[in-house]
Amino acid sequence: MHPFRKAVESGDMDAVAGLLADDVVFTSPVAFKPYVGKAVTAAILRGVSRVFEDLTYVREIAGPDGLDHAFVFTATVAGKKLQGCDFLHFDENGKIDDFTVMVRPLSAAQALAEAMGAQFEQIAREAAEQ
Repeated sequence: MHPFRKAVESGDMDAVAGLLADDVVFTSPVAFKPYVGKAVTAAILRGVSRVFEDLTYVREIAGPDGLDHAFVFTATVAGKKLQGCDFLHFDENGKIDDFTVMVRPLSAAQALAEAMGAQFEQIAREAAEQ
């Protein structure tokens, strides 16, 4: 099992943060522009861990060079079932330097946007503390 998947599934968000490059670019399924940097990305991922229920990875796909991975998942947000995929690129040091998330259906994406909006202040505080 990939270390990212293991960390997420075990709820070890410190281990997830440890896998992020300092200059990671995080592209959210519900925000217009990407977020740049380890502190804000780690804070967002902690927020996601608070709003996702029943997160289960159902498939892991790796590129031949091992630098690109896709982790297909299911979860529930505010009673809405969703399917999603984490697309990760790893740099030459084994750190995640590009992290893109996509989710469906639209109703679940909207529920995710609302739930994450409610996390905004805590995410901002956590990012500033790092």
